[in-house]
Amino acid sequence: MVFTDEHKELVKEGEKWMKETANSCIFVAALTATVGFAAAITVPGGNNQDSGFPLFSNERVFTVFAVSVAFCLFSSVASVLMFLSILTSRYAEEDFLRRLPKRLILGLSTLFVSMTSLMIAFGATIYLVFGQKKRWIIYPVYTGAYITAVLFMDLQFGLLWEMFMSTYGPSIFRKQSSRVLY
Repeated sequence: MVFTDEHKELVKEGEKWMKETANSCIFVAALTATVGFAAAITVPGGNNQDSGFPLFSNERVFTVFAVSVAFCLFSSVASVLMFLSILTSRYAEEDFLRRLPKRLILGLSTLFVSMTSLMIAFGATIYLVFGQKKRWIIYPVYTGAYITAVLFMDLQFGLLWEMFMSTYGPSIFRKQSSRVLY
């Protein structure tokens, strides 16, 4: 009870930080889900007027596009769900030890997968639309997509690593083990 009384302010600060982080990330995840859904229903090149199938459906790169858009959509929705579960959490003192960090780790990880998948889908779209005739366009687009994914990872990896280590790394609150994941 003394510990709880002494750390009330810390719990409030942690709740505020967690909600602000989840709010920012849920916005990005929802935006990514929206773009992924729009990309899935408006395929590059359009559809064949007679059959209704996408014009590029026989291209190998179209499969890359379709799979990456699916990964983008599913992982961004999973990310939205993780951040929503953080926002609706009860923020009890014991939640800060495992439950909330685990949700934040999963949310950031799925957000990274969705952003990377979106960049891959974008690159595949550019290749399908322009790659056949203007091959020089591919290199700056792929470079930009790669830089964007690396930049996102660089900016968020520190937080993700700290959350992972504080949740699954050595701790004074549980028995020490040689296993990393429990």
